[in-house]
Order: sequence, then structure tokens, then C-alpha cells
Amino acid sequence: MISKILIWSVFFTFAPTRGQLLNLLLPQTVNPARVLSGNRTQTADKAADVFDGKFATNVLHLLSSVTKIVAKTIGSEEDVLDLLDNNILTSTRSNFVIDFDTGRRNEDCRLSCVQLIRKYGYSVETHETVTEDGYVLTLMRIPNDGPVVFLMHGVFGSADDFLLSGPDSSIAYFLAREGYDVWLGNARGSKHSRRHQYLTTSSAKFWDISWHEIGYYDLPAMIDYTLNKTGQIKLRYIGFSQGTTCFWVMASERPAYNEKVSLMIALAPIGYLYNIKSPFARVLHLIPIIINIFSSSVGSKLYMRRMCGGKGSMESLLCQYVVIFVAGFNLAHLNITYLPAVLSHSPTSASVKQCVHYAQGIVSGKFRRFDYGVTENMHRYGSREPPDYKLTNINATVALIYSDGDWLSDDRDVEKLLTKLPKVVKAYKIERENFTHLDYVYAKNPKDLIHKRIMKLLSRY
Repeated sequence: MISKILIWSVFFTFAPTRGQLLNLLLPQTVNPARVLSGNRTQTADKAADVFDGKFATNVLHLLSSVTKIVAKTIGSEEDVLDLLDNNILTSTRSNFVIDFDTGRRNEDCRLSCVQLIRKYGYSVETHETVTEDGYVLTLMRIPNDGPVVFLMHGVFGSADDFLLSGPDSSIAYFLAREGYDVWLGNARGSKHSRRHQYLTTSSAKFWDISWHEIGYYDLPAMIDYTLNKTGQIKLRYIGFSQGTTCFWVMASERPAYNEKVSLMIALAPIGYLYNIKSPFARVLHLIPIIINIFSSSVGSKLYMRRMCGGKGSMESLLCQYVVIFVAGFNLAHLNITYLPAVLSHSPTSASVKQCVHYAQGIVSGKFRRFDYGVTENMHRYGSREPPDYKLTNINATVALIYSDGDWLSDDRDVEKLLTKLPKVVKAYKIERENFTHLDYVYAKNPKDLIHKRIMKLLSRY
């Protein structure tokens, strides 16, 4: 069992970094030489120009098959296998190729975040703030006279995630139409926040970051800037996935910030991860040595940036599909016409240390600081094991929206988190088959599932 998983793990780890993965797996689908020749600085934002509908179908078949092998090997639940089968079935229908190819002609694939907002008739501002440890962070704003709502993305995400399901379904546009002053954060290392006062992105130290630092430094800096700029005392916070994890870090480690948030809405909340369904994530539970390899300074340096955030590399394009299969991807819930736009903007880069920190939670079943090993833990924390986050410090008003079909934010882990948070005013559980992790931001017309609940909460608190 272990050997089969290890083979696939090594394959996906090292083949992409040598630029060989596409040639090895899909040699007849596209000519890599055509893609890589000429302008070597072509970015992943051009993915929609490369991946046509037939190519997308082949990739979905390939990754579904690989994921099923891993899932069966580790004994995943049946709903995981059913979702993979459903994705294959959806992608083989003729209208998938037609809709995908129609979407490739959508100019949203080539527009920046700011251009997208302007295209759909909204004003937009860009702002910058600097963290205590020197990272330069970019914020986007859709200004309005209403209350301030701050949106924070997940791992491998950016502000773009709240804009990519189209003008009718995207959370940012929805809130702007309702009159809210919408601010969109960008964590260090994501595509809009890759600057530092004295470090370069080629420095290992730049990427020596986990979601702990995002919660401890980035969120406070962005929240303070937003409140100072708007003249408000408090704001409403909506976090998705890692955007919730970082909030738990901030509110527990820097409890004064609880007073600056009138309501925190957690979409697909992540704290505890012991029951995670994602097959690839669970591989780390079986092979802890992978965690040790990538928690080293060498492993943390550029792996995810090389694979998902680099320029001029086919592996960065394929990575878009690999990442969505880690999270769970339900084609039935998506507007396929918008899928090329989603893939042209996301995922963005992140430090591998963020993923390692999550993997440690899968293994330990705890929500705690980064585990550096006994020697370094003694030096940093004064204990052999890292300390748990003090969730009892989180006295901000919290509401959670989660699903029983989420591959990453498992409902059992969310319900454990519920028992630890002192001031949960509402917990909405979406009991809908295969409402997966990415559907919170990318699903088509999720108004009855997400927007309606968000509006009720915002109007009440």
C-alpha cells in the first residue's frame, strides 16, 4: 500500500520540477514546444489559451484516475469516489467541451483583478500596507458608503477568488450590490503580495512562512489599515478556508483584535483536520516523512512557487488542475463557461510551509503552532511539542457555514471546532451531496446556499 502511494507522490513531486510531467502523461494532447517557445515569461494567466476543452477533458480523466487510485489505496469514503466518477461523466458530455471552449474566448481570462471589477461596472481602489516583519501587502477595495466587509482568501488563493464565478454569483460583487464597502485582502506570497522591504522572492527566508504568520502579522496589518482608511471602529470579516484558519490564529494570539470585528463569517472553516477526506491530503497522514522533508528550509524555499507560481512553465498550468483535485472539484456545481477564467487566475503561489502546517494537523489531530521538532520546539516554545492555539481567547461573534460533502473542511472537524469557540451565534450546515470545498467561491448561483445566509447574518450582527 505504502509503495504505491510513495510512487505517485514522488512522481508528482519531482517530474513537474523538471518540466517533464506533461510529456510523460499526455504526449498526444498538446505540443509543449509550441507552448514554451518564444516568450519564456508566459505566465499561468495564459492557461486558457493553452488548455482547450478536449485537453481539459483529458486532464480531468487523468487526475480523476490518479486520485481514485490513491483514494482506493487509502480506503477513502464512497462519496469521494462518486464525485470523481461524476466529474468524469460531466467532462465527457459534448457540451462540456463546447462550454469550455466558449469560456476560453472570455476576456475575463486575460483581465487583471482590477480590470475585472471595472468591467462589471464597479469602482475599484488598490491599497498597500506593510506588516511588522516587512511584507508589503496589496488590498483591493470596491468602495461604498455602507458597512465595511473584509474578505480573506484560502491557501493558493488571492482576492481574485471572490470575483471569478461571474458577476451574478461572486461574493464580492454580491456584497457591493448590497451597498457594502468591500475590501479584499491578499496574504504574503500570493500573487498580489510578493514584495518585502528587504527580502526578494528568490530568498528562502521570504518563503519561510506558514498561515501562522499570515494570521499573526498580515491580518492585523490589513485590518488596521482598512479601519484607519475608512474611519470605522469595527468591520465584518468573511474568511474562506485558510482565511478562517488565519483568523483563529489572530484572534487567539492577539485577542485585542476581537474587538475590531463585529462579526466573523467562516466559509468552509478549517482548524482541526483529523477527518479530512481529500485523498492526497490523507497521503501525508500515512507518510509523515514527506512532512519532514518539506518542513526543511530547502523544501520550503521554492517548491510551491516553482510548481504553481513560476513563469513560463507548463507545470504551473497543470498545477491548477492538481490543486483543485486536492480540494475536491465538482463540475456539476460550476458554470463551465467560467472555468477557463477561474483556471487563468487561480491557484496562485504559496509557501509549502503552509501546506506542511496543515499536514501536521492531519497527523496530530490538533490545532497548534508549527512543529519544528523537539530541539527547535524547545528553543522556540520552551516545550517538546508546539502549543495549542487558545481558542477560548476568540470572543468575537462567529458564524460558520460548512458542508457534509467538503473534502478539506470535514463536518466532524468543524463541529469539534464549534465546541471550542466561545461565541458562535450560528452554524449553517449545507446538507447537499458533494458540495465541495471550492464551491463556496466558484459555484454557479449559490445564492440560496451561501449568499442568502451571508446576508441574513450581516443584517443581524
